[in-house]
Amino acid sequence: MSAQTLLISLFEYKAWADQGLIAGLTRLGTLSSEVEYRTAVGIFNHAHIVDRIFGANLQCEKHTYSRTDSDDVPNLEDLFNAIRDMDRWYVQYVTHLRDADLMKAIAFSFTDGTPGQMSREEMLGHVVTHGGYHRGEIGRILTQLTGSSPRDTFTGFLHEVDPARSR
Repeated sequence: MSAQTLLISLFEYKAWADQGLIAGLTRLGTLSSEVEYRTAVGIFNHAHIVDRIFGANLQCEKHTYSRTDSDDVPNLEDLFNAIRDMDRWYVQYVTHLRDADLMKAIAFSFTDGTPGQMSREEMLGHVVTHGGYHRGEIGRILTQLTGSSPRDTFTGFLHEVDPARSR
């Protein structure tokens, strides 16, 4: 399996897991206190902002963020639509990369102005793992409040999209 093939699969998994989390957060909004809701949505918003920052970095474009969070809890529908759009963008972006593109090192600035440099492959790996970390945080909130959280494993995704794997 090539790095590109794996990355495509990982970003399809990320989109699948984000969809599950969106469904869980929609239910959470009706079951939770304001504090838990704001915390969970704030974490998801942070993960989305980082996705957007690295999307800009991958394209060698400047982003407008000076921090990786916001003071306001975004409108849930707007946030969820933006997350879906960004997930689709990442799948399409990775689909069109060549090996040389993946290995290319890109200089960028972190939100605090500190210079950084990573290959596209490293940046893409960061986006996948960063999102998983924060989905886990939100999943923990969901589990505490409802007793369960959406499935969020790569193996679960692979077996759901390819049921033949379960034979």
